Amino acid sequence: MRKFNIKFDIKKVIASVLLGTIVLGSTITYGMNRIAKPSMEDISEKLIRFHVIANSDSEGDQAVKLKVRDEVLRYISPRLKEAKSINESREIIKNEDENLIKIAKKTLIENGYDYKLESTLSKEYFPVKTYGNITLPQGKYEAYRIIIGEGQGHNWWCVMFPPLCFVDVSKGQISYNETEKEMKEVLTEKEYNMVDNTKKNVDKNSKIVDNSEDNNIVLKSKAAETIKKILNK
Repeated sequence: MRKFNIKFDIKKVIASVLLGTIVLGSTITYGMNRIAKPSMEDISEKLIRFHVIANSDSEGDQAVKLKVRDEVLRYISPRLKEAKSINESREIIKNEDENLIKIAKKTLIENGYDYKLESTLSKEYFPVKTYGNITLPQGKYEAYRIIIGEGQGHNWWCVMFPPLCFVDVSKGQISYNETEKEMKEVLTEKEYNMVDNTKKNVDKNSKIVDNSEDNNIVLKSKAAETIKKILNK
């Protein structure tokens, strides 16, 4: 009978077992954190933003930007208020895009401007933005944008779904209550607490978790360093 002589490198066996244990533990912990903590993506996937971007920051360009905003919202407001979901809102925006551009163009001409107009419904990266008692973290959001002229000026923005563009944020607590009601129609309690800037005592477990760099996780711990030393001996 043929005999097999198998030699084990005990150091490598121990290192492999330790590494497997660490990776398994990290995977379980990471998965539990993903379940327990809402992420920026969890919030952004439930919202559609609306931005009107001015041609420049001149007084006239900024003023006409607000007039375009007013006329566009006056038209789209009753239509979006009937929407029951983000998908329905998205379809309404797509179907009304041509009309919205016509309204914006008419407003510009009536005010003595002949700027070109462009509209987009796409995912764009935005910095931290506050609207009344809501502060949205930086990240990618779906947004309907009307760009006036060169689009080099400051923009006005709001949340189109749920329909917060139609809440007068200057009314203080009344508008805060209305905003909270609308946001809680689409966000969970934890997600809402993450964007509610009126919270003084925020739960430490309710921090914004930006998972946009998930593919670049680096495992670095004392145990991992120990394994590295074992293998290099």
